[in-house]
Amino acid sequence: MKLLDIIKKRRSIRKYRDEQIPKEHLETIIEAGLCAPNAGGRQGTVIVGIHDKDLAETVGKLNLARFDRSRLEGNYVSKEQPSIIDNPNIKSGFYGAPSVCIVFAPKHFLYSIPDAFCAAENMVLQATELGISSCIIARGEETFDNDCGERLLKAWGVPPNYIARCFVILGYLDGEPPQAKPVDPNRSKIVE
Repeated sequence: MKLLDIIKKRRSIRKYRDEQIPKEHLETIIEAGLCAPNAGGRQGTVIVGIHDKDLAETVGKLNLARFDRSRLEGNYVSKEQPSIIDNPNIKSGFYGAPSVCIVFAPKHFLYSIPDAFCAAENMVLQATELGISSCIIARGEETFDNDCGERLLKAWGVPPNYIARCFVILGYLDGEPPQAKPVDPNRSKIVE
């Protein structure tokens, strides 16, 4: 499959079956993230993969614990794949995905957020090629800002000057894939 076909096939999935992905696929997805561009070639991102549904659920609840709905712009994402924006009854920011990758980057480095999201994009594209559903989740900065989160970071050996910038949740789609939204042709321009 050509890269543009994979890009067009990828969807943000928020409904997962109770079926774990193979560990080898998780390793391949992490490798894709580690190969992403980093500002200055510094390879500053660190990725922690969770291949344990219960632990992923625990971290997903931490991710949503301090979520501030007042910071949202708009209030609807998808009927087919509802988000926490659509449904305030959702209790985990990871939507029941059995695996998750956490992308950490240096807390005070100017380009740590773009670096992390470049890694996340590589990961969701690799997941798509492997037939694994995914979604990039934000709200990393406040997820581990608590006693439980601090214990997890220490256990995982995350450097103290690093912060979670985003997550890539992974699993198998429960139901039918959502339809692609039409691309607005007015969002680009070539100037000569």
